Amino acid sequence: MKKKYLLLLFLFAFIKPYNSQVNLSVYSEVSIVTAGPGSELYEAFGHSAIRIKDPVLQLDVIYNYGMFDFDAPNFYSNFTKGNMIYMLASYDFKYFLASYKRDKRWVKQQVLNLTSQERQKFFMYLENNALPENRNYNYDPYFNNCATKLKDITISILGDKVVLIDENIEKNLSFRQLMNKEIPWNSWGNFGINLALGSKLDQKATSEQYMYLPKYVYTIFKDSKLFVRNQPENLIKREDILLDFEEQKPKISFFNPFLIFSIFSLIGLFITFSDFKKKKISKWLDFTILSTTGILGVLIIFLWFFTDHSTAPNNFNFLWAFAPNLIIAFIMLKENQQKRIKYYFIFLTFLLFTIPILWILEVQLFPVAVIPLLVLLFFRYLFLSKTLK
Repeated sequence: MKKKYLLLLFLFAFIKPYNSQVNLSVYSEVSIVTAGPGSELYEAFGHSAIRIKDPVLQLDVIYNYGMFDFDAPNFYSNFTKGNMIYMLASYDFKYFLASYKRDKRWVKQQVLNLTSQERQKFFMYLENNALPENRNYNYDPYFNNCATKLKDITISILGDKVVLIDENIEKNLSFRQLMNKEIPWNSWGNFGINLALGSKLDQKATSEQYMYLPKYVYTIFKDSKLFVRNQPENLIKREDILLDFEEQKPKISFFNPFLIFSIFSLIGLFITFSDFKKKKISKWLDFTILSTTGILGVLIIFLWFFTDHSTAPNNFNFLWAFAPNLIIAFIMLKENQQKRIKYYFIFLTFLLFTIPILWILEVQLFPVAVIPLLVLLFFRYLFLSKTLK
């Protein structure tokens, strides 16, 4: 949904917004513009924006809520903490379309079935929102983004006249399940997001909440109705294909997480079996496992307790990415300290037992790619709990 338009940040900075009191002509149009996914992770969900066109006024402007400024003060620290400041940018539609043409991503527009008064309300709302003092907002990828903004604005302006219809979407999916449909399970992006975000993402989403994804804004708006004089009419008057490219398929690296974790797990299981036969402990393997899962656990704790990311809390990945492992990793290097932590590995084994229960009950879905690693952790921790005396 985010677009890498650094050039446009400079461009619209020098373009004055149209006067919100300008009256649109009867030939004006307000459209929901949807772009297909791109090749980068942050483009995987596609993008949504609003277009206002008036040939009489020679006006053709896109209102894009997906802009951010890398050069803003403390951008990276704020982004990490969950204080993500995005902005609404208004600029000539031709620049918007040219960028997607360059990236070979399809673009469609849905012209809303509005009266002249309603089109004017959209125009005035967006022009006011695009002013420097109003254009910034606190971005949330699931609850307040470029797609949810369009749904909220439409409902705000049209009120009870609009009825959102969801008959052509799959029901009862969680935020995480919706996300997993857009990002391949065996990609580092999918693994990273599912590792970092907690069980709030596993709540069942309402039809309106589906609309954090541009594809569902497009689908639901396509079927929705407007009530005019108590008679239902289509919300969408006309649909146009502006760029007709094939939808880009996400690329999966050869060195994908499932392959890497599988290779590491097979090596770890082989070493564990060898250690069992020889009645010894391979310290370097335990240090690698414990330090890695400990570091990941520290990251989870940081995101959970020390950031404002709305979906980071209550993350049950801590059951395998356990932060105290980072300390235990160094204790395992000392011969005279190992006896004291036998029960610690019994406790870790118990934690691993709870993961499939939470997974089956859909309290939280875990990264699929981590399954080989969980198998290794279970057998290694079980081995250590029996071996350490």
